[in-house]
Amino acid sequence: MVQRRRDHFLEPLERPVARQRPRLSADVRRDGLVLRNPTLGPRALLLGLCLATSAAWAQSHEDRLDALERRVEADRKLLHDWGGLIRYGSENTEVPKRRPGETRVVFFGDDTFDLWDDRAEFFPGKPYFNRGVAGQTTPQMLVRFRQDVIKLDPAVVILQGGMNDIASLTGPSTQGMMIENYQSMIELAQAHGIQVVLASLLPICDCGTNQTALRPRGKIFGVNDWLEEYAEEHGLVYLNFYGALADGREFRRDLTDDGLVPNAAGYKAMAPLAEAAIAEAVAQSQRPPR
Repeated sequence: MVQRRRDHFLEPLERPVARQRPRLSADVRRDGLVLRNPTLGPRALLLGLCLATSAAWAQSHEDRLDALERRVEADRKLLHDWGGLIRYGSENTEVPKRRPGETRVVFFGDDTFDLWDDRAEFFPGKPYFNRGVAGQTTPQMLVRFRQDVIKLDPAVVILQGGMNDIASLTGPSTQGMMIENYQSMIELAQAHGIQVVLASLLPICDCGTNQTALRPRGKIFGVNDWLEEYAEEHGLVYLNFYGALADGREFRRDLTDDGLVPNAAGYKAMAPLAEAAIAEAVAQSQRPPR
């Protein structure tokens, strides 16, 4: 009798396969695989197991493709949502009516506000709503102003945007165009009895990423000068984040990780300034008209 040579590659598999032989020797139909031979050797059994695994993997792979297609379709719809109305649409429907005496505040802007929730605590326990959308420009903010500010009925709105206009993220932009968008948002807020706080743009630095090439400091200074002057001329509150975060003309490197947006320490420095500006805006609303 010829003795079968042991296959050292398959040897570790033979014992567990032998335990499964009685189950596999029966007629089994699973994922299109049929096993009928009760005398299957370990090689054939191993092949059968591999085929079964391959069939399962193929199904799993197909499921992943379906999920990916659904994600692509969802992202495609988002691309058509130029104003970003989908971002907070469902959340806004769940916001209750403002209670009497409640100092509800909306932080309305771009990356600076959007990332506040991720990098630091966003005023826990306060009726403050973060409605920042990273990457947005002021014309996009204007599109969603009614949905994300007016419909929430805040006592105060803090406006902060323009860095992405300077970078031309949604096409060519001038300071004049940005100013008109700000004026439209301010007028909409005032028409609905909402106090307005104008927050400065933040400093930048080329620490980690090259920011000054995309957002020249001179343009940032120009926008901040206009915001401060407009606030003074029209009795609005100006919130100077820039001064608290800058070291000369540079974003303090201990307060940012990328040279554009604050880190946790940066947001911690900004929080009391925002609280002071809110208190000032509320106080203004309680003064009798001149």
